[in-house]
Amino acid sequence: MGSFMGHVLPGTLFLLVGLWHMWSSVVRYASNPKSFRVRVWHPVPGCDGRLKHLELYIIAIGAFIDMCIELLYSTHLKFFVNGVLNPSHMNDFEHSGMLLMFFVFSVVSLLSEKTSLLPLPEGALCLIASTAFCAEYLLFYFHSTTHKGLEGYYHLLLVLLIGLCILSTVAGALFPTSFPTDLCGGIAITLQGLWFYQTAFTLYGPMMPEGCQLKNNMVLCHSTDHEVRGELLANFQLFSMVLGVLVAVVLSYVFASLRLGHSDLRSLHTEDEQQIKVSDASLL
Repeated sequence: MGSFMGHVLPGTLFLLVGLWHMWSSVVRYASNPKSFRVRVWHPVPGCDGRLKHLELYIIAIGAFIDMCIELLYSTHLKFFVNGVLNPSHMNDFEHSGMLLMFFVFSVVSLLSEKTSLLPLPEGALCLIASTAFCAEYLLFYFHSTTHKGLEGYYHLLLVLLIGLCILSTVAGALFPTSFPTDLCGGIAITLQGLWFYQTAFTLYGPMMPEGCQLKNNMVLCHSTDHEVRGELLANFQLFSMVLGVLVAVVLSYVFASLRLGHSDLRSLHTEDEQQIKVSDASLL
């Protein structure tokens, strides 16, 4: 089933990383659009040493702590029963495997950046990150097929956001100079973090829709109408989050272009307008 903290902890991790990705992407593009490159992780500008790789440390430490909670605390170290994996904690084992993938990504990225043991191009790191998102996608996809009703619907929407994370990270490897691709990755991760929070407060907190309740570790609705009403509410919640994130991106871009805007920004905009006029004229 899951729990409130089981959604808030990964939600906090994704939200912090996603917001940092969006802001860093906008700032880097506004500062120098012609030299912009897609990054699967964003260093802290103007800093050397460990602080430069703060994002990777946050991912590594956050994933490790959450993995320990799932694997050690939730299972109470009862890994095996009668010589086989404890069937009562298979859900915890699944979540641990997913978190392990993000931990591996952060460690590989740190080794690639800080040592000469594993020098990997940014495109390869993008594909490793997409592999971690694929593991998460498979986990929550099968959650969505086994969890029915309102709970399954919230997880299905989460699966769609994870799918967007996969597409954006793969696209980052294919289009290494694309600002929209890099920005889309930050938006997708941010929305995923927000949706983890929304799922926690709706299914396990005070925002349960009217006519539905958490009973015997399951979300039950009194009637089909109440369940449909809850799903429509979920759609509205997701729409509100998408709108809020897009507004935040626009405001961030306006601020960055005014404070850090490179002269190439205006020239690139002028070139795009000229290309559009030429293409329109050729169609006529």
